[in-house]
Parts: sequence; C-alpha cells; structure tokens
Amino acid sequence: MDYTVVSYAAYLPIATGVTIWVARTLSRNGRIFLADVFAGDERLADAVNHLLVVGFYLINLGFVALWMRNDEAVVSVAGVFNALSYKLGTVLLLLGVMHLGNVYVLNRIRRRGALERQQRPPVAPQGWVAPTQA
Repeated sequence: MDYTVVSYAAYLPIATGVTIWVARTLSRNGRIFLADVFAGDERLADAVNHLLVVGFYLINLGFVALWMRNDEAVVSVAGVFNALSYKLGTVLLLLGVMHLGNVYVLNRIRRRGALERQQRPPVAPQGWVAPTQA
C-alpha cells in the first residue's frame, strides 16, 4: 500500500475526531459562560452556542479537508509520522486559536454588558433654575 494513502487514512479520522471532541467540549462547558455573557438569557445563550458550534465545524472540517493534500509523496513509515505530526499539529493550533478568539470576543461582549448594567439610569429633572443676570 502507498504510504501517502496510509497517511491520509490516519489523518482524516484523527483530525475529524479531535475536531468533534473539541466542539462538544466547548459547547457543553461554554454554555454557562454564554449565559453569563447574555445576562442569563438561556434561550439566546443556547442559540448562540449552537451557531458557534456549526461555524466551528464548518471552518475546522473544511480546513482539515483542504489540509489533507500532500505536495510530496510519503515514501516511508517515518514519513507517515512526519506528515501526520505536521498536519495534526497545524489543525490543533488552528483549533486553539479559534477557541481563544471566541473567548476574547465573548469576554468583550460580557464586559460591555456588565458596564451597561452597572450604570445608573438618567435622573429626571427635579426643578428649573432661572438664569441670573450678571
């Protein structure tokens, strides 16, 4: 069997499995964070969580599929491991960067919402002051 095909056969299920595991973990554990970001609105948090998971799958599985291609033929067992480590390492870095980017954006939204909740509403005028002549 061709070693390039072996590297494809190992890369695709591993990268797909890791992507699914990360998405499920982030979805399950991120729900509480999203509920806090959206001031306890559970329905909105669930909807945003679902949309984030779908986007996460589309971007990462698309990248996994595009990144599967090898420019050079794999000619040995060591080459299979080299190709796998390079490709899987890149996929894992992309997953981490996307996660940190999401957390950063959601944290900014949460902070903005917290600041708005802390501000007091404007006070209605309590009287009128006549202008003075100098």
